[in-house]
Amino acid sequence: MYCPQCKSSSNKKNGFRGGKQSYKCKDCGYQYVENPISRRYPVEVKQLCLKMYLNGMGFRAIARVIDIDHTTIINWVKKAGESLTDEPLDSEIPEITEIDELYAERYPLGQTFVGNKKNKCWIWTVVNHKQKGILLWNIGDRSHETFEPIWQIIKCWKSFWYVTDGWKVYPMYIEPEDHLVCKTYMTRVEGENTRLRHYLARLHRKTLCYSKSTLLLKYSIRLLLHYLRFDTVHFSV
Repeated sequence: MYCPQCKSSSNKKNGFRGGKQSYKCKDCGYQYVENPISRRYPVEVKQLCLKMYLNGMGFRAIARVIDIDHTTIINWVKKAGESLTDEPLDSEIPEITEIDELYAERYPLGQTFVGNKKNKCWIWTVVNHKQKGILLWNIGDRSHETFEPIWQIIKCWKSFWYVTDGWKVYPMYIEPEDHLVCKTYMTRVEGENTRLRHYLARLHRKTLCYSKSTLLLKYSIRLLLHYLRFDTVHFSV
């Protein structure tokens, strides 16, 4: 028997999956079963699972309801997220730009991390003060290196004001005459951050859901922003 991934004949038994003997390739680590049954799901089923995911349900919760393996749903999220872009869709340049860093909490430690507790991450978001929706975003730490690619885009907007909180990174880039540090004036961006928390289980407070992959978190945000903007789930067959 050969590994479907790397064609190696070196394998070992690895429990059972769906009543069939499972094997693990010793060379590449791929897990597989002999004579697998191919299951093709209709696009409608895939879209339903993605809508459930984008309305606050976790992967395993969806799997329990729809009776589809959670890894299959994860793969659908990856495929759908890969086909989308992070480029801003609005052509109108904001007169007032709001910027914030979303530090989602995870019960019980009050921390967000990807994979393990040392990999804490923030979601930086940029919005137009006068319009709904997130224009730009980035995932990373809270340093200037994560803000740098965002600033390279928004500095070209030459907005009348750039509104932020008091985080030390912003004065490194924004001129004092263009910079308004005012937490009470950031209602739009904080509202958009709240929507992210509301719709994605991995960003909920007091939940067991959290991100094991930065890339999967990125795909999830892409899908959600598209869903909130167009009220539909993007999925290519």
